[in-house]
Amino acid sequence: MATKTINSELLAKMFLAGAQNIEVQKAYINELNVFPVPDGDTGTNMSLTIMSAAKEVKGLKNPTMQELSKAISSGSLRGARGNSGVILSQLLRGFTKVIREEEEVDAITLAAACIKAKETAYKAVMKPKEGTILTVASGIADKAIELSEDTEDLEVIIPGIIAYAEEVLASTPDLLPVLKEAGVVDSGGQGLLEILKGGYDAFLGKEIDYSSIEVQSASPVIVDSEAGANIEFGYCTEFIVNLEKDFREKDEDEFKEYLSSIGDSIVCVSDDDVVKIHVHTNDPGLAIQKGLSYGSLSRMKIDNMREEHQEKLLQEMKKQQAQEEEQPWKEVGFISVSIGEGINKIFKELGVDFIIEGGQTMNPSTEDMLHAIEEVKAKSIFILPNNKNIILAANQAKDLTKDKEIIVIPTKSIPQGISAMISYSPEMDREQNQTAMQEEINHVKTGSVTYAVRDTHIDDKDINEGDIMGIGDTKILAVGQDIRTTSEEMLENLIDEDSELISIYYGAEVAAKDAEEFAKGLEEKYGDLDIDLQYGGQPIYYYVMSVE
Repeated sequence: MATKTINSELLAKMFLAGAQNIEVQKAYINELNVFPVPDGDTGTNMSLTIMSAAKEVKGLKNPTMQELSKAISSGSLRGARGNSGVILSQLLRGFTKVIREEEEVDAITLAAACIKAKETAYKAVMKPKEGTILTVASGIADKAIELSEDTEDLEVIIPGIIAYAEEVLASTPDLLPVLKEAGVVDSGGQGLLEILKGGYDAFLGKEIDYSSIEVQSASPVIVDSEAGANIEFGYCTEFIVNLEKDFREKDEDEFKEYLSSIGDSIVCVSDDDVVKIHVHTNDPGLAIQKGLSYGSLSRMKIDNMREEHQEKLLQEMKKQQAQEEEQPWKEVGFISVSIGEGINKIFKELGVDFIIEGGQTMNPSTEDMLHAIEEVKAKSIFILPNNKNIILAANQAKDLTKDKEIIVIPTKSIPQGISAMISYSPEMDREQNQTAMQEEINHVKTGSVTYAVRDTHIDDKDINEGDIMGIGDTKILAVGQDIRTTSEEMLENLIDEDSELISIYYGAEVAAKDAEEFAKGLEEKYGDLDIDLQYGGQPIYYYVMSVE
């Protein structure tokens, strides 16, 4: 018997199954990325985007089509990360615009929703490029129209759409030469296909494991976004063992090994007839019991680190709130995405009001942008995305903000963001500054040095896993085995007769001494150029450099 309609209950299950499937397949999708870099990738961004909506959907009970549409659209828009995530959110936004007024989705409604999804996504991208997720979305819309004209049976239409989407995806390397060179299909298109496949499994009534999708809480309270918020071992346990029997080196090693099995931050030091013990653990009793096997205990101290941490954070939050209440509104404020401790400091010194950490390694979401906008007390706010994969999310946040004027400067790298901030002048008005900042970033050429996470062939270069890569603004400029040599080769491709300044930001994995020797070598080689060396502290990227 034919299935002619999908109600809101089934559609919710299909959406959740699609989210679950891309979560399962995200590592595979990440591997399809053209550049083999070890940072946030398409699969991760698309999964985080749809999971943001899935959490809201899972929290609904017996939703109407309108309630379901709102949860899908709002959740994905706010959770959108990276270009692929933003495009996915726009596809979902367009799709839900059509279905929200319907009680059930039939063949005609499905086709109309697919068309609207495609149109909405294309409009969101300044320069749509074929051979991408957009091409796959367009193919889906075309096939949905064609099949809806021939049949009302969704059991025929949905698998027909998926089959055609696979064909279109397979053709993406013919539309985008860089895909053909790397020997992969478009990762965003693959992600969209995985969502469809997951949804179809639910449509067929297959059993789906939704356990990875958590229900979105109504009023999330974020106390801390860094290490202290997730303390693995909650009790700081200290005591002295007054030895009552021999405590040899092998006994000390055994004690340390035992403490390692129940916690971390371990100190086990013996001195004559006493042993000093310190351990972070979730069961202090186990540590104490072990200590008693060697003698009596004294100077026992157990602190609940989670309570202490929460209390400290609450005090800091109250202090911060009080300071914010005292701060007057400004005419102009600045938000910048950043990638490391040293670069954070540079942006703060240049006058940035709010730093969004993440950048390359974890693209901030639209929700992260909206939170930053809310925190900055200014009538007009400049946003510096500092990554080409974050610009769409920044623009989406701009569109969702109604009470402040948002200006997105399309900076594609950290050095461009720094140059944009340096070029800002309080003496000029907003429009003049926007023009000056955008002109300034056009003079900045950027290069980043990292390592390859897989074998590939791109930009006429054979790259093997573990190779060092020097990546320019649009392509890989150098490949080698040595960080310094590859960095120098990359710079040679960036420097020309008009170059005046080389700025170097060294990462968390580079020793200051090595960075200084590298900069000194560049000074000797390029005596007529100014060399500026700064600690960036960024992960994954050994060096981020710019030439101006």
